[in-house]
Amino acid sequence: MEARVGIIPLPVYVLLLTLIAAFAIRGKISGEVTVMIAVLVAGGFTCAEIGRRIPVLRAVGGSSLVTIFLPSYLVAHQLLPAPLVQSVTTFTKSTNFIYLFITAVVVGSILSMDRLVLIQGFAKIFVPLALGSLAGLLVGGSVGWLVGIGFWRSILYVVVPVMAGGVGEGAIPLSVGYAEALGVDHGGMLGQILPLVFFGNLVAIILCGALNTLGKRRPDLTGNGRLQPAGDGATDADPGAVHRNTSGIDVATVAAGGITGIAIYVFGTLIHALIGLPAPVAMLFLVVLAKLLRAVPDSLEEGARVVFRFFVVAVTYPLLFSTAVALTPWHELVEAFHPANLVTIVATVLALTGTGYVVGRWLAMYPIETAIVNACHSGLGGTGDVMILTAAERMELMPFAQVATRIGGALTVTAAIVAMAHFKIA
Repeated sequence: MEARVGIIPLPVYVLLLTLIAAFAIRGKISGEVTVMIAVLVAGGFTCAEIGRRIPVLRAVGGSSLVTIFLPSYLVAHQLLPAPLVQSVTTFTKSTNFIYLFITAVVVGSILSMDRLVLIQGFAKIFVPLALGSLAGLLVGGSVGWLVGIGFWRSILYVVVPVMAGGVGEGAIPLSVGYAEALGVDHGGMLGQILPLVFFGNLVAIILCGALNTLGKRRPDLTGNGRLQPAGDGATDADPGAVHRNTSGIDVATVAAGGITGIAIYVFGTLIHALIGLPAPVAMLFLVVLAKLLRAVPDSLEEGARVVFRFFVVAVTYPLLFSTAVALTPWHELVEAFHPANLVTIVATVLALTGTGYVVGRWLAMYPIETAIVNACHSGLGGTGDVMILTAAERMELMPFAQVATRIGGALTVTAAIVAMAHFKIA
């Protein structure tokens, strides 16, 4: 029982695989939550363990890469039992539990921060993000021009989709805006854009996995999840601090911290309904405001932090597995592997991430952390943030990643649609 696959004791792991196989052979896998937890936990930590043991791949986030792409490949080639795929897909889409994960991570990580560090972090992060976005546009457009795509076409059809903020809030509104400006079919435009979004996310995952390896070799370059040195008001928002400080917290306090986070997210959904601001962004603003006003007592902050660490340790890989099975189409990723697109996307994400590293160092922030936040600007929305930060092993950066993805993506999409309407580059 002491040997484990991920968090699962080995005998329990073998039992789970046996039970899941038995249900799959019978052709009946229940969609109830307890059975789905068993399936997702077994699938997620199996893939993570495979990625962790592949020598070269593990240095660039192998656990997350395998958990994201192996299930997608298996589904595309019908190598997973159809009842299992159907049950996981229905459960993932009906519960949309990625927002529960983001809620736990954003609320817990922000409440774990020192107030001064929080203020300084949000004040500073826009500088590397803005300069990184500009560098990504210029480098991506130039490389696209060199490989024959054209400067402006590279920016509008390759670079902007990569930095648009994902599918629901990025690729889809971008494709609609482009289609209306050019008078073409929206579906065809989306099919052209979507593969590039997936590949940009893949490049960001690999880069952030490599940055994590660099941080282990050069500890002076990283805050291990902290955006900048804390000075005298040192933050304890790190995994070790959680394990040191949770022994005296009772279960009721942990539950209260969790429900506080859920209440803040529900408040965010109301703001979304009233003014259209995405619920995760509204939640981000609300929890920052609560932290600045000291509206949450220390005991609830501790409880929210325990919930945060639980989700990071126990839920990340099951969530990635469910997303890979239900929402990551393998063929769309493969379609992006056109040499000109590949070179342009890699150059864009490298410029975006590298600028974050350099500017972060110039601003006396941890360069690896600022580079990772910038990389999230090329992520696949909230799902992409989870993938990238899992590869980087820095889930504490989720609040800043949400700023990069949601706000940065919205600004990018808006500017691109205005440009397309004016220039009409087909």
